[in-house]
Amino acid sequence: MSLFRLDASILPAASAGAELADLVEAEWIAAHPGEPVVRRHLGTDHVPADAWTLATLAGFTPDNQRTPAQREAMALAASLRAELTDADAVLLAVPLYNYGVSQHFKAWVDLVISAAADPAQALLKDKPTVLVTVRGGGYGPGTPREGWDHSTPYLRRIIADLWGADLTVVERELTLVGVNPALDHLKDVAAQHHAKARDAAHHTGRALAGS
Repeated sequence: MSLFRLDASILPAASAGAELADLVEAEWIAAHPGEPVVRRHLGTDHVPADAWTLATLAGFTPDNQRTPAQREAMALAASLRAELTDADAVLLAVPLYNYGVSQHFKAWVDLVISAAADPAQALLKDKPTVLVTVRGGGYGPGTPREGWDHSTPYLRRIIADLWGADLTVVERELTLVGVNPALDHLKDVAAQHHAKARDAAHHTGRALAGS
């Protein structure tokens, strides 16, 4: 058994998503002691900005005409894809940034897709997968920014609908309470969100370990 974990926070030491992902991972490790956990951190080890372009154009270039940079990008794409396909379970921690998906995660997704002969292939078909996603503000029904979260729908579309994963989502909102004084009046609500998310992470981790 093996677990692949990916993080995308640009602030790993203070990542609310990493906190929840750590709880999920701990439950998985408790059930599978000694089994490998493969980690990739996109927030600190970025995918090269030009890798997707190089790998994509390489796909339309005869093999004997590909540049060294194109070959390197294709090899990177294949290795990223293999990290997903070789794992028995997947854990992804992806924050909401500026109302959309993290650019680091989007670059990784594009490169993984470029490595497929068929981009529509369900590379995570029925594979137990947990997505941990966190949002600094509140985006629920009735809030001023309801509908401004353009990340979570995209993540579900790629991971579950395109890649076919058996997906469970653990979410937390209002992570900037205590950081942004304008949100201080939401302290109690934020604490409830935090406690609920931690409980969900523990429960989801145990379910992931038993899959």
